[in-house]
Amino acid sequence: MTTTSLDASAKTDVQVTPSKGYWGPVFRRLRRDPVALVAGIILLCILAMAIFAPWLAPMDPYKTSMMSRLRPIGTSGHWLGTDELGRDMLSRLIYGARLSLLIGVMPVVNAFVIGSAIGIVAGFVGGKTNTIFMRIIDVFYAFPAVLLAIALAGALGAGIINSLFSLTVVFIPPIARVAESVTTQIRSADYIEAARASGAGSLRIIRCHVLGNVLSPIFVYATSLISVSMILASGLSFLGLGARPPMPEWGLMLNTLRDAIYVNPWITILPGVMIFTVSICFNTLSDGLRSAMDVKL
Repeated sequence: MTTTSLDASAKTDVQVTPSKGYWGPVFRRLRRDPVALVAGIILLCILAMAIFAPWLAPMDPYKTSMMSRLRPIGTSGHWLGTDELGRDMLSRLIYGARLSLLIGVMPVVNAFVIGSAIGIVAGFVGGKTNTIFMRIIDVFYAFPAVLLAIALAGALGAGIINSLFSLTVVFIPPIARVAESVTTQIRSADYIEAARASGAGSLRIIRCHVLGNVLSPIFVYATSLISVSMILASGLSFLGLGARPPMPEWGLMLNTLRDAIYVNPWITILPGVMIFTVSICFNTLSDGLRSAMDVKL
């Protein structure tokens, strides 16, 4: 057999398998989870409702009518009734999705970026840097999340910006702790040592070798915090430390409608139903993402 025939036979025997990547199998596993899939579809619908609120809302959410106060569900022209000032509840719930999602999601996004940076640097560098960063983070664990959020929002004053800042500070410590933990576990891995031996600097190692291995568990954990953030943000607005009247925000709507609970209780619980639905959906989607992104499972 000639050399040419040997090369040809070798080429036919070798099967080149293309790399499937990481996210492709993750999305396939996620599609096989019907509960997480339904939760994701509901969240997408609520997000679309918030984006297209001006076209979906049947009425102006700020328009009052003292002659139409506390109309029941099913009233002609007001499918979900009216609030204590005669404003259309359906319109206010649709517009309320904007502020509620903003105040609930943005603090977690901000904390994800800041906390991940702190935790990854502390875990990768180690030594005194890790000790200093983590001891500062531990100080915030001395306060319960709810009390810390209320204390910061109360000190800064009511308002959406102050509420966002307060919740961001609350969620940075747990995310930083998770980031530091997973980074410390892979800091001594063989591929990290090989990268160091090849002369790669710390920034290059973090960017090329660390981020891809630690962002998945941090992202899943951060996703699970969104449901907590939604409840805390609504609680701050309920206490008057978040959104201000007459803004349509679900937590604030619960506050303004609490006096009407004995007159028209079904109207009163509508903002609470929206908060509950979004929180449960985010929590369910987080569990689905954890299962889909965990290779061992």
